[in-house]
Amino acid sequence: MAVRTTIVLDDDVLERLHQESRLREISFREALNGAVREGLLAAEQRRQEPATFQVEPFSVGLRQGLTYDSVSSLLEIAEGESAR
Repeated sequence: MAVRTTIVLDDDVLERLHQESRLREISFREALNGAVREGLLAAEQRRQEPATFQVEPFSVGLRQGLTYDSVSSLLEIAEGESAR
């Protein structure tokens, strides 16, 4: 079923669609429908692909004079004694 509708295209999109229709020797309507179909397919594929996230650890080094065995003493140094 085809539906007739009005859309507003940016000038650059309009020009690219006209170029595509001329290059492929198809109607503007076919170029527009093809572009929309490809965009929708790409969006659907992006939603289905799991997002990859990889943490790359790096050493921040140890600060002289601090012991990392006691979180409470580190917080006391960072926030001060009055932070409690």
